[in-house]
Amino acid sequence: MITTLNLIGQTDYMIIEETEVETQIAFQDRKRIGIMGGTFSPPHLGHLIVAQQVGEQLGLDKIYFMPDAEPPHVDEKESIPAKHRESMVRLSIAGNPLFDIETIELERGGKSFTIDTMKLLTSMHPDTDYYFIIGGDMVEYLPKWERIDELVQLVQFVGVARPGYGRESIYPIIWVDAPLIDISSTEIRKMVKTGRSIRYLVKEDVKDYILKEGLYLDDEY
Repeated sequence: MITTLNLIGQTDYMIIEETEVETQIAFQDRKRIGIMGGTFSPPHLGHLIVAQQVGEQLGLDKIYFMPDAEPPHVDEKESIPAKHRESMVRLSIAGNPLFDIETIELERGGKSFTIDTMKLLTSMHPDTDYYFIIGGDMVEYLPKWERIDELVQLVQFVGVARPGYGRESIYPIIWVDAPLIDISSTEIRKMVKTGRSIRYLVKEDVKDYILKEGLYLDDEY
C-alpha cells in the first residue's frame, strides 16, 4: 500500500509500506529442507521410503541425508569408515532429484550433536526452514537430546509413526504416515556376516558395493 504525507508547506513524500503480497513473496522465497540424520550403515530402502513420503507429503524442496561422523550416544562398537557410509548414501539417492547428501558432520568429525550441526546450517542458510525427520520411536527420547529446548527453536521435527509408539510429545511434532517397512541396518549387517542375501533390502548398487568392499564381515553385534 502506498500513502502520501503532506508536510506543511513542503514537498509531498512517498512512503512505501510493506504489503501482504510482499510478505507472502518473501515467505515463498524461503527454502523448505528436510534432514534425515543417521549412521547409515548401511542405508536401506526403509530410509528411502520414509524420506520420499515426508518430502512429498510436506511439499519440501529437498531431503538431505546427513551421515554422522560419530554417534553422540555411547556405543563401543566401531562403525565402518565414514567414506564407505558416504559412498553408500550417494549410491542410494542417485537418480532421485528430491534427495541429496549433507556432509557437514563428516567434515567436522567427532561426536555429532544435532544442535551444533543445525546451528551451523541455519547460520549458513538463513533463508531455509529445516524439517528434522525422526522415527516415532525416537520421539520419546527427545527430552534427552542435547540442548533440546534450543534445538526446537531451530528446526521443525517431523515424526514418522511406528507401531507400538504413541504420538504424544511436549515438543511440536508434525506427524507423517508412511508404509511401515520393518528393515534395520543392524539386521542387514548380521545378514551380510552370515552370508544371507540382502537383495531388495538395499539398493542394488549398495548391495554390490558392500560385497565388493567386504563390509560387515568382521562386525560384532
